[in-house]
Amino acid sequence: MRYGLGRDRHGVVVLLTFGTGIGSALFQDGKLVPNTEFGHLEVNGHDAEKRAAASVKDEKNLSWHEWTFRVSEYLRTLEALIWPDLIIAGGGVSKKAEHWLPLLDVRTEVVAAALKNDAGIVGAAAAATEGIGH
Repeated sequence: MRYGLGRDRHGVVVLLTFGTGIGSALFQDGKLVPNTEFGHLEVNGHDAEKRAAASVKDEKNLSWHEWTFRVSEYLRTLEALIWPDLIIAGGGVSKKAEHWLPLLDVRTEVVAAALKNDAGIVGAAAAATEGIGH
């Protein structure tokens, strides 16, 4: 949010990291809303990260199209709950955003994290350095 595409964005911004699971951070007008666990939303009777984490793509040998269909289902569930203005996708698959972001079928603008897989690490380090807590 400070160094990437969320900078100077107002409204509701969600950062999601797709990796072994799905990490999440929610921001309202640039301020962190603590304690989100959006990776554990129920989607079609299943924990979202059990169907849409990047690790699932690899474990099940899913194509980009097959995996992105699952991610779209997850994001539409998230949209129905909080109506985000922007979704920033981080994690390892953000390095390959050109393969899957164009395939998403969602209403919200979704962009790859400018810092790619390092976005969460940089944000956590900034929060720790500046004493940002809940």
